[in-house]
Amino acid sequence: MHPVRKIALLTTLALWTSVATAADSANLSEARQEAVDKGVEFLKVTQNEEGYWTTDKSPGITALCLNALVQSGVPESDETVQNAIKYLQKHIQKDGGIYHPKSNHRNYETAISMLALSNTDAKKYDDVIKDGAKFLRGLQWDEGEGIESSDTFYGGAGYGGHSRPDLSNTQYLLEALKASGAGPDDPAIKKALIFVSRTQNLETEHNTTQFASKVEDGGFYYTPAAGGTSQAGETENGGLRSYGSMTYAGLKSMIYAGLTQKDPRVKAAFSWIQKNYTLNENPGLGQQGRYYYYHTFAKTLSTLGQPKLEDADGKTHDWKADLTTMLVELQKENGSWVNTAPRWYEGDPNLATAYALMSLSFCDEE
Repeated sequence: MHPVRKIALLTTLALWTSVATAADSANLSEARQEAVDKGVEFLKVTQNEEGYWTTDKSPGITALCLNALVQSGVPESDETVQNAIKYLQKHIQKDGGIYHPKSNHRNYETAISMLALSNTDAKKYDDVIKDGAKFLRGLQWDEGEGIESSDTFYGGAGYGGHSRPDLSNTQYLLEALKASGAGPDDPAIKKALIFVSRTQNLETEHNTTQFASKVEDGGFYYTPAAGGTSQAGETENGGLRSYGSMTYAGLKSMIYAGLTQKDPRVKAAFSWIQKNYTLNENPGLGQQGRYYYYHTFAKTLSTLGQPKLEDADGKTHDWKADLTTMLVELQKENGSWVNTAPRWYEGDPNLATAYALMSLSFCDEE
């Protein structure tokens, strides 16, 4: 072929590819917005007249639904949003926490409620958020609980009261403290980083627990405290298996605590993610906790400023497009999402829909 004709053909092919890509992107963006609109409408229909979702004894579910609506662009003036806010305000306790009086999940409910309120008119709820942060600091395992920094409980947060700490609750503690204005130099965040580092399968000067060197893949598990637990189970040598949702939670928590991508802990966590990139499941747990995983996955990669992700095989993934495609495919006709593996309440369409909508909020290209 004549060189000039070859160049012209290549230019034409490149133009066609560009046009096709733009069209695909526009179609996906349209599909994403349609899914969001349907999900929002579902939550508006299922809200109880008293302002809560699913149960009046769990402000955490309502806070997640409220957060999902606000992150989806529903204005604070919307009646559904206002009713949810009023419901949460009824659960503000004298100690600054936001929880049901009989709840065993006080850390979780307070943190989630603080995040929801901070995503509305933060100035309006500034005092509530500050009081909530003070309450959460009181729940954190530290010297106030009579333990030393060498203890595997140290720096972590549990559901509330004296339950042992775990990475899931600790990531919410960090999220809530960040929402209250705390930065990496805050003592509570520094303490939390100590706990988070010990939930990673990586032996370093920051992690010398009995589990640190047994798996060594850079991923994260649930907790090293009280004998250690991984929802993904143990290895033959007694190690605690890493899994997806906790690895993204651990990585995000380290970034919030001020670590950079040059830190060996961050590098190891990112390497695990590259080796285990998938949206077909929560890696290590199958379908369990799938929507929680999607939300943590999306928020972590967004926090990292990572629009594309190259996996261990060198393949580049547009994770926003991948996640949008998956969630559009999984959405039910009535606008909801629900997990066929109902563990951790994901069989509740309100909860799963909240996670899905929050996940999609990080997939907006704008």
